[in-house]
Amino acid sequence: MDKPARDIAETEWLTAAECAGRIGLTVRALRLYERYGLIAPRRTDKDWRLYGAADVARLTEVLALKRLGFSLSAIAGLLAGKATDLERLFVMQQAVLRETRERAEQGLIIVEALRAKLAGGERVSIDDLVRLAKETQMTDTSSEAIAWRSYEQARPRTAVEIDPALYTDYAGHYQLQDGPDLAVVHRDGHLFIQVTGQPEVEAFPESGDAFFLKLVPAQITFLRSATGMVDRLVLHQGGLDLPAQRIDESVSREIRAALDRRIRDRIPLPDSEALLRATISDHMRGEPDYERMSPALAAAARAQKDVIAKDLARLGALLGVTFRGVSQEGWDVYDVQFAHGQVEWSFALTPAGKFGGMLLRPRP
Repeated sequence: MDKPARDIAETEWLTAAECAGRIGLTVRALRLYERYGLIAPRRTDKDWRLYGAADVARLTEVLALKRLGFSLSAIAGLLAGKATDLERLFVMQQAVLRETRERAEQGLIIVEALRAKLAGGERVSIDDLVRLAKETQMTDTSSEAIAWRSYEQARPRTAVEIDPALYTDYAGHYQLQDGPDLAVVHRDGHLFIQVTGQPEVEAFPESGDAFFLKLVPAQITFLRSATGMVDRLVLHQGGLDLPAQRIDESVSREIRAALDRRIRDRIPLPDSEALLRATISDHMRGEPDYERMSPALAAAARAQKDVIAKDLARLGALLGVTFRGVSQEGWDVYDVQFAHGQVEWSFALTPAGKFGGMLLRPRP
């Protein structure tokens, strides 16, 4: 293992019991991580193990990678010979904590609904409590492949100087294969990215055709045709590689104008309700139609199949759906009423007509 990072100060040493107790592990877990070569605690003359700040930082990194879905053997291979990088660690922990916060917010919605039931004189069922417990434990469902890419995308990036003339090659409009269009803007010697319905963010050069964002762990690689023209890009985010083709500005304006009309006039996508009812029925049977989903959504749906089926089984029979409108990102938003609860169900379609995104959120 490399020497500890220079920005980690070793001012205190902990015994195995103290280290395990402070972090919330067991001494047995520390021994297991040591056998995998993930930590190498200092030894006293009496062969007692002592753990310093660098060991605690490495343990934090290991736990973050486990939370992202890596096995211990994969973590060992990934970190072999590398000192803990605090910036990378903090970025990963930030992603994990954001997910934790989102789960906590979901749990609060459930708690508020249960309190409302009590206030209304209703009894809280065991299914209600099981659902709350499941939300509280925050089970991770990401695949190891996606987790591996998430780790790579979260590593620290350093901006470099490139030929300013290159910026004009990248500026233009692009259509994500399984999502919205995005604009690449060259302004005052800087490059900015704006996905439809989202704020504009600056992209910083990492190499000639590769850029990264600082606000979120995401990167963009511009690709050139045989003639040397930039005709597509790949957005690397959330453990996925999302391709986009360059489109004419007139096409982008048409896309934006059509979305603005849908938002303003609350116009659902063609056959929107029928598509929603069909996918609800599929999930209730435990047989999601993955062919109607983008590859990224299909991977997520496979991982969450059992959880969604159990949630829908608890909610009971479908009573009705009510269209609420269109989000700024172009998602159709519905209130779905079941026998034992209500869910906000929103979804987006890819240009090919497949489900590109889907979100279920309980309503109080």
